[in-house]
Amino acid sequence: MPELPEVETIRRTLEQFVLNKTIADVHVYWGKIIKEPDDAEQFRQLLIGQTIRDLNRRGKFLLFCLDDYVLVSHLRMEGKYSVHPQQEELKKHTHVVFTFTDGEELRYNDVRKFGTMHLYPIGKEMNNAPLNKLGPEPFDASFTFGYFKDKLQKTERLIKAVLLDQSVVTGLGNIYVDETLFKAGVHPMRRANTLNDAEVENIQKAAVATLAEAVELGGTTIRSYVNSQGEMGMFQQELFVYGQDGKACKHCGKEITKLKVAGRGTHICSSCQSC
Repeated sequence: MPELPEVETIRRTLEQFVLNKTIADVHVYWGKIIKEPDDAEQFRQLLIGQTIRDLNRRGKFLLFCLDDYVLVSHLRMEGKYSVHPQQEELKKHTHVVFTFTDGEELRYNDVRKFGTMHLYPIGKEMNNAPLNKLGPEPFDASFTFGYFKDKLQKTERLIKAVLLDQSVVTGLGNIYVDETLFKAGVHPMRRANTLNDAEVENIQKAAVATLAEAVELGGTTIRSYVNSQGEMGMFQQELFVYGQDGKACKHCGKEITKLKVAGRGTHICSSCQSC
C-alpha cells in the first residue's frame, strides 16, 4: 500500500502535469470507487468545468483542490494515477478517467478496486469522512511529545498497533512503522503505556526522520508500487528491517526475523529491539 512518502511523491509528480487543467468530462467505469456523492453521474456533473488549482496531501490521501470542490482520493492497496493523451488506449483496470479540455486525461487504475474518492465543497472536506478521523502527521507541529505521550499512556495496545492507527498519527503504514521502531530500539510488542519518556521521544523522532528520508528518496518500491510516471522509489535500499528477514542486522549482525504483530507481518532485530 502506498504510504505517506509514496503519496507525497505521487503528489509532487502529478502536480507537474495536472495543475490548471480544466475537466471537460469524467468517465466512471467502476462506480463503487465513488463514495461521495454516492451517484457516479452526479460526481461527473459536479466535476465538469472545474479546474485543478492545487494538489495537496493529508496523510495517505491526495487532495485535488478545484474551483468549488476538493476531491479526496485514497489509493489503498494498488491505486495509481497517470496522465495520457486522450487517444491512447485504456489499460486494463482503469476505473476513472478525467478528460481535460487540452485533450489529455488523468486516469485512475486500481487492480484491487479498493481505492476511494470523496468529493466535497471546499471547506467541508476536513469535517467529513475520511479526513475527519485522522490524527496529526509526524511532520505537523501538533505532533508534540506531550500529545504523543498522552495518547500512548491511555492505551494498553501494542505500540505497533497504535502507530498503525491513523487516528493517533496519520501517514505511518507497515513499512515505516517497522523502520521507526527499529531505529527507536523499541520492540513492536511493547505495550504503549509501558514506554518511558526516552522511548516515546525516540519513537517520535524516528518516525519524523524515517518519513523525511523516504520522501526525499521518492518512497519505497515494494511489490508493484511505482510513482505516477512509472519511476521506482529508492528508499527500499535504505531499509533496516522491513523485508529483510533472514539477513544480518546492519547494526549488530544478528539475523532479522519476521513475526506477526497486530495482524501484520512485522520485521525486527531481537538484539536491537528488546521486548
